[in-house]
Amino acid sequence: MFNKFINQMTNANNKEERRQRVGILSGRVGLVSNLFLFVIKLIAGLMSGSISIVTDAMNNLGDSASSVITLFGFRAASKPADKEHPFGHERSEYISGLIISIIIIYVGLQFLSSSFNQIMHPTPLNTSALVFVLLIVSIVIKVLQGQFYRKMAKEIQSNTLQNSAQDSINDVYITTMVLVSSLVETWTGWQIDGYAGGLLSLFIIYSGIQAIRDSIDDLLGKRPSKVEIRQMKDLLDQYDNIVGYHDLLVHSYGPNQTFATIHIEIDDSWNLTRAHHLIDCIEEDFKHKLGVELVCHLDPIAIQNEHDTAIYRQVKAILKDFNLKFHDFKVEHQTILFDIVLPDNPQLTDDALFMQIEQKIHEQIGNYEVKIIFDRLDLLKEV
Repeated sequence: MFNKFINQMTNANNKEERRQRVGILSGRVGLVSNLFLFVIKLIAGLMSGSISIVTDAMNNLGDSASSVITLFGFRAASKPADKEHPFGHERSEYISGLIISIIIIYVGLQFLSSSFNQIMHPTPLNTSALVFVLLIVSIVIKVLQGQFYRKMAKEIQSNTLQNSAQDSINDVYITTMVLVSSLVETWTGWQIDGYAGGLLSLFIIYSGIQAIRDSIDDLLGKRPSKVEIRQMKDLLDQYDNIVGYHDLLVHSYGPNQTFATIHIEIDDSWNLTRAHHLIDCIEEDFKHKLGVELVCHLDPIAIQNEHDTAIYRQVKAILKDFNLKFHDFKVEHQTILFDIVLPDNPQLTDDALFMQIEQKIHEQIGNYEVKIIFDRLDLLKEV
């Protein structure tokens, strides 16, 4: 029943429109539920005089503000590309996530101060059965809210909604701690409300810092996952008529705006028409199967030339001793040119490595001029 309702509410003609509808629905549900939680917790906090309950209530008010920002973020992200923003506006979703994180930290700092005052000047609580009932109801609502956010985040692969889901689960722990501290103080008389509020405030601040880090990573542009790289590599491996590929670079301008470039090695005896048809097929496969806008660069390789092939094998054997991969191999007169894919933490400097490789080539192949480009950006080296 629940899944059917969600599908009806978010039914759309395309992936981008569905993403917008899911995001907006999530923002509206979050806004209404968090405002309701704020009201009942504020009532419980004022009735009991508990700083930890009031802190928890204000945390839900901050969640309501976050839901409003989520609404605006998804609306802005759905705007089509324009002259000033040719790659669209989908990173607006990341900006909304960053603003939400800042609000979370601000709320945490404000109530850390209030909790400290409660510790220094404790006042007894005035709890009742109604206060405990309100807290239990709020825990149930937050559990349901977290499940809803998690389903929506999975539906559209949204880090913003995933953060909201985690925040809801955190709130379950927070309100449970508030409930337990209130029960302890009611039953034992130990005035621990300020300490509970302080712990909650620190937890809120920590979650805000974590969320800021995730949002900044998205805005700066983070590397694709190994699963995504493996999918691209598996797709390229289906083309038996290419010699090889390298220098994969991926750029993301939002959840549905991924661009990539790659160098495709082909037999240099091919004519331009055949080569162009091949890369058109590869780019079309990336678009329809992976949703990636790929641009291919052609690298002709002289695989039919026996002299060059013999040198290639000798260079390959030399570099194997260094545990290095290479590409873009060419022999031009008395010059050998190639790129080396460096590991993340090379043991030698570029100059020292070049000198050792050059010496090996002179000893084993001949007096060739050696030109090497050291490549650190190729994502394929990890898979």
